[in-house]
Amino acid sequence: MFTSPLQSLAAYSAFLADLFERPTITRSTVSVWSVSPYTGVCEGEVWFRHGLRLRMREELDFDEAVITAYGYEVYRDDDKLFWYDDFPHPNDIDLAVTYPHHKHVPPDIKHNRIPAPGLSFEHPNLPQIIAEIEQLLFRTEALS
Repeated sequence: MFTSPLQSLAAYSAFLADLFERPTITRSTVSVWSVSPYTGVCEGEVWFRHGLRLRMREELDFDEAVITAYGYEVYRDDDKLFWYDDFPHPNDIDLAVTYPHHKHVPPDIKHNRIPAPGLSFEHPNLPQIIAEIEQLLFRTEALS
């Protein structure tokens, strides 16, 4: 039987420790802490090779086993490449398919939004985000 890592502070902390144990990650400041007996926050940065970095924050509800809010920003050195957030844009029909989940991309990164399939409140998003960063990393290494 599958047990969601979102069910407890201990389970999510162990999930993150396993997830971040990979050769593409050079260091992490991500930590998870309780805000109440039923809620928590996960926040920090993850550094990858070649100057790639993830800055992230998640608000967690362990009682319901869900992410209640999130933001994930990806940088190369100090340049923001893209970000994901769950801020609703109900009038943007192009985002309806993954509402409220979406990705901000260049050009005009603040206003240029696309759907974010795979992102959810019901399961951890970090494996998908890390896989996307690793694809960027591997493309960078292939060009080197």
